[in-house]
Amino acid sequence: MEVSRAVPSPCIGVCSLGEAGLCSGCWRSGEEIGRWPSMSDEQRLAFMEQVLSARARRHRPPFDEQLPEREQLLRALYPLDAPPHGPGWNHEELIDLAPSGQPAEAAVLAALVPRPQGTGVLLTRRNDGLRHHGGQVSFPGGRVEPGDRDAVAAALRESREEIALDAEQVRPLGYLDPFVTVSGFRVMPVVGVVDPGFVARPSPDEVAEVFEVPLAFLMDPDNLRSIEIQFRGRPRRVLEYAWPGQRIWGATAAILLNLRRHLEQVR
Repeated sequence: MEVSRAVPSPCIGVCSLGEAGLCSGCWRSGEEIGRWPSMSDEQRLAFMEQVLSARARRHRPPFDEQLPEREQLLRALYPLDAPPHGPGWNHEELIDLAPSGQPAEAAVLAALVPRPQGTGVLLTRRNDGLRHHGGQVSFPGGRVEPGDRDAVAAALRESREEIALDAEQVRPLGYLDPFVTVSGFRVMPVVGVVDPGFVARPSPDEVAEVFEVPLAFLMDPDNLRSIEIQFRGRPRRVLEYAWPGQRIWGATAAILLNLRRHLEQVR
């Protein structure tokens, strides 16, 4: 029996109307937002692919220069032509927890979106039905495939598959330190600037929701806490941000901490 999956809303939590009467986050008018619940899945898909995408192209200014943190990030990150090596900055913490053998390579896009009210960090909440990490908040990304040229190519490919983010709507800036997960992956975070005119079209099979959190909130040490969980019958401490309606924890929170540490080094 085929299971029907509703098309997720393009709303990313940035709800402010611009001069043209369109939301600066999803490019819909107030009337269109109100009409969304009554639309069929086919109407929603057509609306996002035809109307919203066209609006984003018309209103899209040059975007990478708009990021206030751009120059600081270029000084703080590993350059694109010199990715970091090594097993991961948290490798020693997981010596007796991660699977034995060589970890699989993965890449994620730490996407920063310039907004009038401040830079946003683009995050996704994974579909609850996924076998691995269902329902968890994460960056777009996944396993590096044999056809991927490098971690940047993998992060961009996965972002396109998960949320329909075109490569031309991203300007990669550099790398953070690799991070090892308990599931056996060595994750390479790629930091990039995303066109604020981008309209997310989440893949229902993988992504339940796309949203933004202010970078300022995530870079404030007071908003990050360490909690204790039980993992394989033993206590383990993980990091967590408490954002309204979302739990940002684990690898995603750790990557954001690594971003903060890089930025603090070049203030």
